[in-house]
Amino acid sequence: MRFVKQLLAVAAVAVVGGQSVAAVEGDVLPTLVIGAVTAMLCVVVYRWVVRRTERREPTELGRSGWGRNLGGGTLLGVAMFAAVIATIAFLGGYHVEGWGSPTGALGLLGFMAAAAVTEELLFRGVLFRIIEERTGTWIALALTGVVFGAMHLANPDATLWGATAIAIEAGFMLAACYAATRNLWVPIGLHFGWNFAAGGVFSVVVSGNGESKGLLEASTSGPAVLSGGAFGPEGSLYAVLAGVVLTVVFLWLAQRRGHIVPRRRRTAPAPATATVTP
Repeated sequence: MRFVKQLLAVAAVAVVGGQSVAAVEGDVLPTLVIGAVTAMLCVVVYRWVVRRTERREPTELGRSGWGRNLGGGTLLGVAMFAAVIATIAFLGGYHVEGWGSPTGALGLLGFMAAAAVTEELLFRGVLFRIIEERTGTWIALALTGVVFGAMHLANPDATLWGATAIAIEAGFMLAACYAATRNLWVPIGLHFGWNFAAGGVFSVVVSGNGESKGLLEASTSGPAVLSGGAFGPEGSLYAVLAGVVLTVVFLWLAQRRGHIVPRRRRTAPAPATATVTP
């Protein structure tokens, strides 16, 4: 029941916040404010429901060092996506045509913050964490990664390959990040940095959700294997490769730190003891 209660509590905030942001789409200040409020409320609700259902302090989303962890994850996410864009640009698939829209980037700041926080608390904070307790790290990583990728099939320009790429480069990688750090602020920052760099800075399509208006006016071209096509650079093989590299690094760190949870094995029933009657 704790799984259901936590999932429903966080999902309720995510749905209400998402609908509210959609209702003011194109209006920069309300989008920024509603996005920020949704993100903060989701953190509060997650901490509250974990305390109520598990009778413990949610240290994975604690106050100690949260700014450092969030900032470090954000920088890593921005650097990761910038490396992908630089590779695509070097091969002629990304073109900067001028300055874009600072106000558009500001609106995306709130939108991406809400998306990163709600998705990480749902998928890594609730799904991965609780499934891992039952099945171990490897099965939980595979299951939640596939579900995370499949969720993106609902996006307007989604493709089967795009959803597969998201599962590999984000679903697996973000779960591995949590396994390595046992801290949700790091994957939240990584998720936010990646998404905001994509839409808010480089102005490319994010996960098949249409064009973004960020700080740069830009366009992509070339084969989908290079640029990601209509799904955006997340559908590029270079994004998948970057995600695989980070996944391997995070899992190596998790193994080294003793954070890999083994698969729980059923205890064999004790053999019946015969009673000898004299």
